[in-house]
Amino acid sequence: MAFHLEPVSFSELPGWSADDPAPVIASLRRCHRHATEVKPYKTGSLGISVGDLLPAFEAAGSDFSDAAAARAFFEAQFVPFRICPEEKRTGFVTAFYEPEIEVRAGPDAEFRFPFYRRPSDLVDIDDTNRPEGMDPCFVFGRRRDGRIEEYPDRRAIEEGFLAGRGLEIAYARSKVDVFFVHVQGAARLIYPDGSRRRITYAAKTGHRFSAVGKLLIDRGEIDAATVSMASIRAWLAAHADRADEVLWHNRSFIFFREAPVEEEGLGPVAAAKVPLEPGRSLAVDRLIHTFGVPFYVASETLTHLDGGHPFGRLMLALDTGSAIVGPARGDIFTGSGDQAGELAGCVRNDADFFIFVPRAAAVRYRPQSSHG
Repeated sequence: MAFHLEPVSFSELPGWSADDPAPVIASLRRCHRHATEVKPYKTGSLGISVGDLLPAFEAAGSDFSDAAAARAFFEAQFVPFRICPEEKRTGFVTAFYEPEIEVRAGPDAEFRFPFYRRPSDLVDIDDTNRPEGMDPCFVFGRRRDGRIEEYPDRRAIEEGFLAGRGLEIAYARSKVDVFFVHVQGAARLIYPDGSRRRITYAAKTGHRFSAVGKLLIDRGEIDAATVSMASIRAWLAAHADRADEVLWHNRSFIFFREAPVEEEGLGPVAAAKVPLEPGRSLAVDRLIHTFGVPFYVASETLTHLDGGHPFGRLMLALDTGSAIVGPARGDIFTGSGDQAGELAGCVRNDADFFIFVPRAAAVRYRPQSSHG
């Protein structure tokens, strides 16, 4: 996707002078630890590398006592550029959250719908082992009799393909709840004794993600102007006899791994291998962007996240997703629980995206650099 970067000043960022980006500095410190002690992040096609980010990572080790000091840190370490897609001036932002779901360790009459661990016959696919003729979108498949084939899809699994293999982590009350945990990619599981565990993304069947909201819009069942997670849930509840057929339209099926809830105030460990900071973490197109890069997102129409004020906030690229495609496309993590879900459920807004390029690397992006 073709785009170019347009240098701007910090004073041109809508709402920058009122933002408090201190939580982003804490996330930078976590990224620094992972990138230097575990594994560097892969560089996206835009070309900002972990090496470019290291000076800012290292400077983030200091404490920043107030919002002004935090803004000064970013002004000293980065140069902002507006991301300008060739086909459209603005970008697009949505949001996601971590659901909290009541579960049981074993099935009963009420709790019947499982979350599954990764099966042993699911294998990673790349260009070295992808069978001839298989859709390049598949990065997972099934190994059977020494060959790799397409893994059974959502319908096949929900109709019993994995039954009896001991892969069930826990059981939820609602198939729709399970489906939306798949969409979000993580959840906090709440057991009857009050204990809490987290499940996070481990793998998927490999099928393309297909949005059921779009399906319902195309069929005239939901108004495109008002579509939200809440309206989709309401439709599914009101048309229980048709729910399976709609949910099975999304053939992609997610597998999970278990993890403890170590810090109540932070979200799950996401693709960047660090916990998500609520309201300050952004899922981006991983093929273009590099984890650990700050983005400033501004939207005049997105007002409900900030008490009725236009949205303008610095965030860090810490996650990705199959529906997050393009240079000016982002998904905001709003937090955990029902309130965070209400905030996330109706974010579908045009937005301006500004990428913060480390100062030493900024020279590579002046004057306007075209990409695509």
